[in-house]
Amino acid sequence: MFIAETPANARGRLTPGNAEIIKQTLPLVGANITKITPIFYEKMFAAHPELIADTFNRGNQKSGEQQKALAASIATFAAMLVDDNAPDPVDMLSRIGHKHVSLGIVEDQYPIVHDNLFAAIVEVLGEDVVTPEVAAAWDEVYWLMAKVLIDYERELYRSAGVADGEVFTTAEIVSRKQLPAEAMEFTLRPDEMTEKFMDALPGQYTSIGVRLPDGARQLRQYSLVDVDKEAGCIRIAVQRDGEVSSFLMDSLSDGDRVDATLPAGDLVLDDSSAPVVLVSQGIGSTPMVGMLSALAAAKSERKVVVLHADSSAQDHAQRDLQESLSGQIGATYKLFYRESGQRMNIGELMDEGVLPTGAHWYLCGGTSFLQDIREQIADGEQALAPKKVDFELFSPNDWLIS
Repeated sequence: MFIAETPANARGRLTPGNAEIIKQTLPLVGANITKITPIFYEKMFAAHPELIADTFNRGNQKSGEQQKALAASIATFAAMLVDDNAPDPVDMLSRIGHKHVSLGIVEDQYPIVHDNLFAAIVEVLGEDVVTPEVAAAWDEVYWLMAKVLIDYERELYRSAGVADGEVFTTAEIVSRKQLPAEAMEFTLRPDEMTEKFMDALPGQYTSIGVRLPDGARQLRQYSLVDVDKEAGCIRIAVQRDGEVSSFLMDSLSDGDRVDATLPAGDLVLDDSSAPVVLVSQGIGSTPMVGMLSALAAAKSERKVVVLHADSSAQDHAQRDLQESLSGQIGATYKLFYRESGQRMNIGELMDEGVLPTGAHWYLCGGTSFLQDIREQIADGEQALAPKKVDFELFSPNDWLIS
């Protein structure tokens, strides 16, 4: 599922009176949003237990990552509506939209979020603060954001020719391959909509769902290593981290089936002739390997630089595949292992003449790593003149980096 268009810009659509109320109350709501969101989720899951059992990732809930993501996304969107100098959160909304369609989220679920979120706001701030006027202003903010997402997500569903939410099928585990660093590669054959899976763009992911021993169906996104159109199969790399990954690695065998959703994600390889720089950390190599696989299959002559950081050579799960694919297209391949005291230094790589100008940069890794790399790219922007810098992170808080 993919469209070239970005989510609509809602700036200027908040009514003037409500805009003034949001300006006045945004600091208060922002200061209390981390108190509001846990109560919101508690209320929502109490009223709709099927959501925590079958849709929301319990591990992210326990860590609080999903809660922080919702809090920051609403605050970011509200700030953009009332501050002309605030950046348009188009990248944030695009990532949210793609995550939503990969989970089969539909319009009917937005009122559920609305009702429980606003009940939590009143509980935390009090009815004396959340007057009818204040409630109406924040209500407008919520539905402006919801409308942007609903429209965008509907277009994503239509791009795959499916009805809203109809992205699930089952997939057979064809084979499993052990990788270093407590990782495993899975080859999966979808039972239905095979041609739609084969249309996946390099860099996209699929949501894999498993039924755990307690009966809960839990979902997690995994980037595609590649697609095999002849065999009608997809490949993913799984690193042990959380309930879903552990269950996949420990409890399932060849011939077993899992749930799988149509590929989604806005971190996709462009089809231009511009140079490409692929930067990854840890298992963040997976979408980069997906892009390398596509470049190798096309016998691309684009200038490609592959930069990967990991804790050690033993922990580098996809080293052999990265090295092989890089070699097939003559890509520059650089490794940086923390255990050896190595750090990815963009300035040094520029001095070595490794980095091309006018490149499209693709980044995937942990939050602090990518923040550091983005700052380094910004420091060298004049010399690098990047065509674009796109990124994907590991946690639900991904889209909050600006």
